Amino acid sequence: MSKPWILVSPASRGIGHALTRHLLRTTTAPILATARTDASGVRASILNSLYSSSPSPSPSTPDPAQRLHVTHLDVEHEPTVQAAAAEATRLFPAATHHLHLAFALPGVLHPEKSPRDVDYEAALRVLRVNVLGPLLLMKWFGAMLPRRGMEMHGRDHPVFCSAGGRESGGAEREEEEEEENRHATWLTASARVGSTADNRLGGWYSYRASKAAVNSLTKTFDLHLRTRGGGGALAVAYHPGTVRTDFSREFWGRVRADRLFSPEYAAERMVEVVRSRKLGDRGRCWDWKGEEVMP
Repeated sequence: MSKPWILVSPASRGIGHALTRHLLRTTTAPILATARTDASGVRASILNSLYSSSPSPSPSTPDPAQRLHVTHLDVEHEPTVQAAAAEATRLFPAATHHLHLAFALPGVLHPEKSPRDVDYEAALRVLRVNVLGPLLLMKWFGAMLPRRGMEMHGRDHPVFCSAGGRESGGAEREEEEEEENRHATWLTASARVGSTADNRLGGWYSYRASKAAVNSLTKTFDLHLRTRGGGGALAVAYHPGTVRTDFSREFWGRVRADRLFSPEYAAERMVEVVRSRKLGDRGRCWDWKGEEVMP
């Protein structure tokens, strides 16, 4: 029976950092997190005071320090993506393991109000990081998702701890949902501004284009997974809302206080939405409320 593992890329700060910490507290699977620089420093910061605001793990929960692996990866340099995938194969051989949850989160933003504000090099970097970045992660890590007919983990090897970070529902409902949603999930970070149907304000030319492309890539990749793995794996895009990170700092003042999320809350919602996706939800973009973002 194949054992699950989790990918978070990148995990050096912001949502990726908070997400890795959340997954260490709420899952039992090993995690491969990536960082563009200072992998050892990122690993130490992820593990630092991991349970300071959460209940201590049960004695049966695997040691987070043994489960966490951090490796170098820069989506603007494909050889580092290939090397990170080789490290994943070494840690989690295909004969015994499968990628069960993947969070592809690379992103940069250079906002433009009008076409005259577009800087070629800045826009090119937005497209390299936001579009080609996730695509390269799909290229090198996608084959590690389950293939058709693979015997995956069962109730005796759950991915999530008994509490699992769920908001409610009880152990019985959690078991039912785990049974229904044993498929693997690939999540790529998108944004509501990537929706053409929802574009009422204009602006942000390169970023909007990059996130629209992410939604298209997600659909295309999901069709590949459907052919390759049937119901064993699906892909979704995800809009986390506005999160209090350096990425969005200059826009904090324009967001209602109740819609400006902490990285920790954003990570919890991301995992909750992933866990509640059914096979019929595949190939689409979902927001932090679990509602679809139209193309």
